[in-house]
Amino acid sequence: MYRIITVCTGNICRSPMAQFCLTRAFDEAGLGNDVRVDSAGVTAWEAGRPMDPRAAEELQNHGFGAGETRVFRAQEFKLEWFADRDLVLAMDYGHYTELRDRAATLQDRDKVRLIRSFDPSSAKLPVEEQGIEDPWYGNMSDFDSSYALIQASVPGVVQYVRDALASAGGSR
Repeated sequence: MYRIITVCTGNICRSPMAQFCLTRAFDEAGLGNDVRVDSAGVTAWEAGRPMDPRAAEELQNHGFGAGETRVFRAQEFKLEWFADRDLVLAMDYGHYTELRDRAATLQDRDKVRLIRSFDPSSAKLPVEEQGIEDPWYGNMSDFDSSYALIQASVPGVVQYVRDALASAGGSR
């Protein structure tokens, strides 16, 4: 089983949107039985709370069910999760540096990537410019933009994981 966690600040906007988008993409790619995606925040500020209603609305606008988004609850990233996650996808540069700083080993540090590093249109940007701004401070157009940036990265993540599973002798 290949495990991915998406991480933002409070785990109520960007990282749950990425979690839902990636889970759907892996299911559609026939990898749903081989890959698990969850999400967390670098802080506990929102732990136990539901997804921001605007993030849920954005997902629902793209075909995710209200029931799916309603059961989501935010959680804080735990350091011990490095051990059982293969890929840690940060939503912005601050999350990226914080997660890499928290990693106890070089192997764990190397698991941390910015999600947009998988988007061909941004992969050549300096790492500091590959983040997705927090839509929480804005309006629905900011959630639309965040969703679009996440979606642009999804095919690259799926291919990366497909290649990792193949090189590890996994199925597909």
